[in-house]
Amino acid sequence: MRVVLAQPRGFCAGVVRAIDIVELALQKFGAPVYVRHEIVHNKHVVDGLKLKGARFVDELDEVPEGAVTIFSAHGVSRAVVDDAKSRGLPVLDATCPLVSKVHAQSRHYVRRGRTLVLIGHIGHPEVEGTVGQVQAPVHIVSTEADVASLEIPPDTPIAYVTQTTLSVDETRGVIAALRNRFADIVGPDTSDICYATQHRQTAVRELCRLVDVLLVVGASNSSNSNRLREIGVEEGVPSYLIADSKALDLDWVTGAKVVGLTAGASAPEELVLDVIAALRQIDEVEVTQMNGTQEDIVFRLPPELRDMPSGLAAVDA
Repeated sequence: MRVVLAQPRGFCAGVVRAIDIVELALQKFGAPVYVRHEIVHNKHVVDGLKLKGARFVDELDEVPEGAVTIFSAHGVSRAVVDDAKSRGLPVLDATCPLVSKVHAQSRHYVRRGRTLVLIGHIGHPEVEGTVGQVQAPVHIVSTEADVASLEIPPDTPIAYVTQTTLSVDETRGVIAALRNRFADIVGPDTSDICYATQHRQTAVRELCRLVDVLLVVGASNSSNSNRLREIGVEEGVPSYLIADSKALDLDWVTGAKVVGLTAGASAPEELVLDVIAALRQIDEVEVTQMNGTQEDIVFRLPPELRDMPSGLAAVDA
């Protein structure tokens, strides 16, 4: 069996930064530190941080007075920020800088009197955080049909922003529908869409030309991981999302000559290696990596942690 690894795959810069923030906070301030929601959408990452002393909570009222508090990579609403300030909680913000950029764009558009449309998935933590960043109604759409059903007069000044875990391909049709319906509309350049999402989806499309089966390592609640599997299906390749090697059904790959393997942006490389080991249970495995984009972006840590040795050369987001 030949296993072809997608390039790039796995952790993006925003996820690396978020995990670094938790680990460095534990080193600097000691355990426990409290993290609001999963720092990233991966159980293995969360469980590993729990063992080191991180405690994950659903809401801030579960955080003791004065305890170091960390916001997840997905971002939070202004109400959560204000709640933490009112309680005097020392906060480290692990929000991905690309998500923070969407927050800033949203506030900018609303201040200028535009009605905000957010392209994203209702219920996703990032979407909830972005909606809570502006003091105005936000209209959430995910499909062209959603655009058609918007109860907004066509002459309304509109602005749109997008959930970062969507790609250019996913948003193109929705943006076109918005531009067709509203004459006075502005929005960010497509280059503002998360580079990591676009790179991983492009890699999977190319990978599907080479393989008989696609395996995507990632959590079931990870938007970008689910989308990678969906792309495989769109490309006509049997595709499966697995949390780890234990979730692998060997019947899926029995008889396959070439297996494609990738990982969502919050899935660690060790899980990919475990899947390869599991595949070796049924056949000899030759592992190759496709050519692809080499990512070298690193996001700056919060000021409180910049004196800590993380092994990363920080650059501004």
